[in-house]
Amino acid sequence: MPGDPRRAERIARTLMPDARLVTDVRGMLGFTGTVDGRPLSVLGSGMGMPSITIYAHELFAQFGVQRIIRVGTAGGIAPQVGLGDVIVAVGAHTDSNMNQQRLPGLHFSAVASFELVRAAADAAVGGLDGQPVHIGMILSHDHFYTPDPDPGRLPRLAEYGVLGVEMEAAGLFGVAAEFGKQALAVLTVSDLLLDPCQKLTSEERETRFAGALRLALAAAHC
Repeated sequence: MPGDPRRAERIARTLMPDARLVTDVRGMLGFTGTVDGRPLSVLGSGMGMPSITIYAHELFAQFGVQRIIRVGTAGGIAPQVGLGDVIVAVGAHTDSNMNQQRLPGLHFSAVASFELVRAAADAAVGGLDGQPVHIGMILSHDHFYTPDPDPGRLPRLAEYGVLGVEMEAAGLFGVAAEFGKQALAVLTVSDLLLDPCQKLTSEERETRFAGALRLALAAAHC
């Protein structure tokens, strides 16, 4: 599940010669086909936790989907994370209260499925043609444009081992836990949030996801 439906189409056409469009409701394109004889579907998720949780809920509850892997982008914050690197998220801190609404009074731990993390990590052994891979925690942020009221928060999160920031994984992990299914997020670092001049171009954002896609596919078919 990439966020952009057009990226979903590119991924589907890249991976599956037999890919066929199965949904375009609300312009959110979804494709189904096979990779090396094994079934795979690719569907856009839209932006933010509210959007991805709607699609993930329906896929798990109504269509029998067993695992969902988010293939997206993130802003890097840890000093060891570089532009174009890949992050495999083992869990997602969040400033959203979506998961707290599931279990009032508890701070829900939004974590990926161990089996999928292990499969992606195994596939990353030896590197991705020079593309570094980092495995660890991320932050799922609820806002894109709203200024951070605490300018020191990102550096402190980096000190606590947080690798990058995106907007969907914590919501996806919560839905997977609700239905007893599996979920993972594999992210390409599109910009460095503590160095605003460091960012991929729009074209690079759409073409430099091959490494993340390779790890996501390994997890999907583990």
